[in-house]
Order: sequence, then structure tokens, then C-alpha cells
Amino acid sequence: MKNERMAWQDGAIAVAEADVNTRAAFISRTYTHVFGALAGFTLLEIALYQSGMMESITRTIMSWGHFGWLGVLGAFMIVGALASRTAMRAVTPQAQYTALVGYVAVQALIFCPLLYIAAQVAPDAIATAAVVTLLGFAALTGIAFYTRKDFSFLRGVVMWGGVGAIGMIVAGTIMGFTLGIFFSVGMVIYAGAMILYDTSNVMHHYPEDRHVAASLQLFAAVALMFWYVLRICIHLAAASSD
Repeated sequence: MKNERMAWQDGAIAVAEADVNTRAAFISRTYTHVFGALAGFTLLEIALYQSGMMESITRTIMSWGHFGWLGVLGAFMIVGALASRTAMRAVTPQAQYTALVGYVAVQALIFCPLLYIAAQVAPDAIATAAVVTLLGFAALTGIAFYTRKDFSFLRGVVMWGGVGAIGMIVAGTIMGFTLGIFFSVGMVIYAGAMILYDTSNVMHHYPEDRHVAASLQLFAAVALMFWYVLRICIHLAAASSD
């Protein structure tokens, strides 16, 4: 726990050291913001699709060929890493809300090609992936809350797993190979580890006034899981139609 506390440069005290009512209020505010971010993300994607911008973004990226698609994967991972860093550094409420809104908007743009392709080739895959992701998030959150275990030991898995994933994406871009369904399955498992780790951090290490930053961290993990669950659903739908 000592290492996690040192990460807060302003010397903030973890909410785990507060009274029960304060902890409960913090958790409630955090998850309210998580679901608010999910609702905002959904509305943005609907607006992008109906306006035709999603199609335009997708066609532009696809025109770059293999490099464009793997570039999107790389951007997705890098933006997620930056979100984690931002969540740790945002102190004021204004900075936290700016980071959360900005991250949701950027993710909405990054998701455009994957959602557009899914809408064209496997429309049911989007709803299926959303349900599977929410169920997975709920189950992993339940495990973290029920056990009250500190999953800080997953820090190395989360950090080096992300580095390894970015390395695979860069290698795929340079060498021209496609990251298939097994990579997606591995990334879903990685996202599950992230959810456990981030939920544990929220419970044990986040200060009382960082509920917005905590929600950003959790939303990033949910977005990662949804991305790769959706990729798997698209793969399976394509395979069943052959």
C-alpha cells in the first residue's frame, strides 16, 4: 500500500482510512460517474453514426490499409495508458472532469471503425458484446468488493501486459501480420485483470476527492474489455456466416 500512497503527489489520504459512510459515498459517486461516462459514450456513438461521421472516419482509416487498422489498435492502447496516468495526476474537480470528458470523446472517435464494421457485418454483435462486457465488469467488481482483497500485486501484470500488447501491435504494423482472435481473447483476460486492479485501487488507495478520476480509470478498463469482446463477436459472426 505504501507505493500506491506515494503516487499521490499532494499527499492525499486514501478513502480506505475514512469512516464507513465516507467510503460508501465515495464508491457511490465513483460508479455513478462510470455509468454516466458509459451513457455519454453511447450517445456520442449514436450521434456519430447517424451524422455519417462514423462512416467517414472508418473509410479514411481503412484507406490506409493494414497500417491504419493497427494504428487504431495502437492509439487505443496508448490513450488507455495516458488515461491511467491522467487519473493519478488530476487533482482539482475541473481537471478530473476535463480528463473524463476528453477521454470519453477520444474513445468514441477511436471506436468508430470497429463499431461501423460491426454494424455492417454483424449488427447483433454490438449488443452481445455490451451485455457480455457489463456482466464481466459486474462479476469482477463483485469479486473485488466481496473478497475486499488488495489486488495491487496485479500492477506488474497490468503494466507489462500493456507494454507487451503495444509491442505486438507495433510488430504487426511493421511486419504486416494480423492480430487474430487469440490476441483478442488474451486482451479480454488482460482487461479483466485491469478491472480487478483498478477496482482494488478505488477501494483501497484513491483519496476521497478523486471519485471522478477513479471513474475514468474504471471506464478505461471497461472500454478495453468491450473493444476486444466486440472483436471476438465479429470474428465469430464472420466465421459462422462462411
